[in-house]
Amino acid sequence: QVQLVESGGGLVQAGGSLRLSCAAAGLTFFSRYTMAWFRQAPGKEREFVAAINWSDGNRYHADSVKGRFTISRDNTKNTLYLQMNSLKPEDTAVYLCAADRGIARMRPEGYGYWGQGTQVTVSS
Repeated sequence: QVQLVESGGGLVQAGGSLRLSCAAAGLTFFSRYTMAWFRQAPGKEREFVAAINWSDGNRYHADSVKGRFTISRDNTKNTLYLQMNSLKPEDTAVYLCAADRGIARMRPEGYGYWGQGTQVTVSS
């Protein structure tokens, strides 16, 4: 059974930083899964944040977070990370990690495995 468990969310002031983690269990060969972060604010659609390819390690970040957020992974720990700096109130959302085979995709439909999410709240 696949489990993705996010942690690291919380309440932070604008301009602050957080580091999210996503611990994966049950994925055969974690290193062969493309991993991604999405976020969803109340009343809004799920939005792509960042992804990292399993095959070449290429990283993709949404324009709204480029230069502020960085996705990374540690295959020895079966863990995905999202370093978030210079946080803004508009970054407030539930952040979810996702996994799937194949190349990185920016649409939620491209991922078959999802975590429950961790809440990030940025105050102004």
